[in-house]
Amino acid sequence: MKKIDRKEYTLTPISKNRYKIDVHSFKFGKNHAKRIARCYFSGPQQSWVIPQNTKSIEEFTNLFMNISNDESKPTLPLYQDAVQEFIDHLTLKRYSENTIKIYKEQIIKFFQFFKTIEPTKLTDENVKGYMLALLNKKKISLSYQKQVISAIKFYFEKILHRETKKYYFEIPRSDERKLPIVLSKNEIKKILNCTTNLKHKTILSTIYSAGLRLSEVVNLKISDIDNERMLITIKGGKGKKDRNTILSKELLVLLREYFKEYKPKVWLFEGEIGDQYSTRSVQELYYKALKKSGIKKKTSIHTLRHSFATHLLENGEDVRKIQILLGHKNIKTTEIYTHITNAGLKSIPSLLDELITKEDEK
Repeated sequence: MKKIDRKEYTLTPISKNRYKIDVHSFKFGKNHAKRIARCYFSGPQQSWVIPQNTKSIEEFTNLFMNISNDESKPTLPLYQDAVQEFIDHLTLKRYSENTIKIYKEQIIKFFQFFKTIEPTKLTDENVKGYMLALLNKKKISLSYQKQVISAIKFYFEKILHRETKKYYFEIPRSDERKLPIVLSKNEIKKILNCTTNLKHKTILSTIYSAGLRLSEVVNLKISDIDNERMLITIKGGKGKKDRNTILSKELLVLLREYFKEYKPKVWLFEGEIGDQYSTRSVQELYYKALKKSGIKKKTSIHTLRHSFATHLLENGEDVRKIQILLGHKNIKTTEIYTHITNAGLKSIPSLLDELITKEDEK
């Protein structure tokens, strides 16, 4: 399986039966992918991928015969080299794939805002103007602002070797604390019961029963399941730290059933052609189950992790044990779930109930 290099694109082998797509002449998107057999976006590769078969490669090649003049324009004219240098530096510093993805998106938006200025000539005042535009016009959130500052700060300090002591390079601190949304045990049960596909049900059950992040469940390997010690090992979690979490007896039963039907080889959850299951696919199957369940709460796949922690607290588990299971560095991060649980609130009598009861007794 050889690398296919053309002026317009490069197909790079990433396994025995898959090519990663690198397009040089236009922005390859979802509409283009629909025109190619079994083309999909790979989260781990952060690229579009096609299988190595005649039909898919022919359809991919033929796509370039029908590109409009507008699509043929390069997307990164002035700052392509700067972006690549930025990514290379992050990679050498061993930043996680997710962090590299976020920083890359933010630095490209920053460069595009000043598309007529070469990146090396951008100034502190440019940064100030950009931040004010985002805050005043886009009304960005605090978490988004932190991402922007972190990416630009890294570029200025590590690539341009400049000092960033101005206040608009500082990460803003805030006392605001939004409580995460959680699902009740009955709502979790309803979502799982609505999931008829065995693989999908097993994925959602694994996330909830072990309190996993989205990236952690797709990175699980078969060897990470220890049915003797009833543990699941999370390797290279957030902060590139390993940890153990609990393996539910019910999940083990479900996993055995899933193994018999799907026979995964390396990854615990594999795609159609034996590759790693994508984060986007997990999100899609969750939203499909949520819609089918009829639950109206605005939740995400991460809500299963929040619910895991909250339900353990409601069951009387120690917050420090939960901190270990979740892989939180700081206990304060875990303690936010103490503000969600209704375990302590159940013992507090309702004043309205008491008032109406006394009225009825009269």
